[in-house]
Amino acid sequence: MERDNQIHNFNHTFNMIERKNVTISGVKKVDSFDNEEFLIESVMGYIVLKGSDLELVKLDTREGIATIKGLVNSFNYVSENVTKKQKENSVISRLFK
Repeated sequence: MERDNQIHNFNHTFNMIERKNVTISGVKKVDSFDNEEFLIESVMGYIVLKGSDLELVKLDTREGIATIKGLVNSFNYVSENVTKKQKENSVISRLFK
């Protein structure tokens, strides 16, 4: 079985504890991240997670699970069009302009 198809079969969950610890399953990839924003592609679409002192604690690409810690201020599921704009405006892309 192809690895990409295995991830598509995963369930998607978003679990947050006290706005400080986040575990996301069904993660396909982490497109970009810094200490204030994460752009994550999941099997249910893109997620933008914003906050402060954010840190990627664990990324298990085989199981499709990401664990993030830090103060979470917001998270949104976004459409493909917004995602392209988010990628263009991410901190990492702004550094390399």
